[in-house]
Amino acid sequence: MIKFSLVCDSGHSFESWFANGAAYDQQAEGGFVHCPICGSARVTKAIMAPAIASHLGRGFETRAAESRVIEGEIIPPQPAGTNALPPALLDEQQHAVRAMIGAMRAKILTDTIDVGKDFPEEARKMHEGESPERPIRGEATVEEAHALIEDGIKIMAVPAAPDELN
Repeated sequence: MIKFSLVCDSGHSFESWFANGAAYDQQAEGGFVHCPICGSARVTKAIMAPAIASHLGRGFETRAAESRVIEGEIIPPQPAGTNALPPALLDEQQHAVRAMIGAMRAKILTDTIDVGKDFPEEARKMHEGESPERPIRGEATVEEAHALIEDGIKIMAVPAAPDELN
């Protein structure tokens, strides 16, 4: 997985996760990447500098310096704690969607048993009748998830928690 800093043609900055760079390119070319603030499908990658590790006395911290492109102009990274632009405000519908995702995520986390990295094995055992069926959650690689689905085992990804800064 890779996280890209993105910017729409209206100058709204946001971040999104993709399986890899090619997945971003394919989704962007297909018009599937939209700005969460204005809905524009004219989205590009923002200029980013790599994260740099520094020793600050209490361990190592990483910080990514990020430039933004607004109306063709590159806005350089700002010192920590400052923003070149004020954070975008979410409308009522966006707040409602985030609340629904948060509620669904909370329900999944409270009503399932965390089997951790044993998820693929446990899901397969339940599917084959070797283990009693119960609601479980855990971790699986992309390859393991694809194998489960190909074998007819019904699984779903737990939705990510809404990031209030996006």
